[in-house]
Amino acid sequence: MAVTVWVDDWQMQCCGGNFAVGEVVSWNLMPVDPADYADVVGGARASEIDFREDHHLEAEDGVTTALQVLEISEVHCRYEVPAGSAGNVYHPVPGTAVLVPVVEADGWAEARPAVRFTGYLVTARHAGRRGRVERE
Repeated sequence: MAVTVWVDDWQMQCCGGNFAVGEVVSWNLMPVDPADYADVVGGARASEIDFREDHHLEAEDGVTTALQVLEISEVHCRYEVPAGSAGNVYHPVPGTAVLVPVVEADGWAEARPAVRFTGYLVTARHAGRRGRVERE
């Protein structure tokens, strides 16, 4: 069974290892609320996200799982300060997602006009059993 995993750009840039289609990775997976990603990737794609990968978790906080990478998409979207906001905090703008299929991920992406690289959507399948992954 295939799963979809969100991988933050900053996680990769901080301490993540490169990965490519066809490779087996060992990731710490945390279940997600797909609604948390709707503004970044759109509601339909967000509903497909099963887990997020987190390099900073202790083993007991998540499930370390061996996965074979099937597909990788860079995710880019526009960010701006919401109208009427008292702060200077940028938020993703719904409906601006640009997904770019790639064969390798290294935490960086070519700049695109009017959008910012924010992470990856990775489709993968189980490659071994270091922990069991179930979608809740």
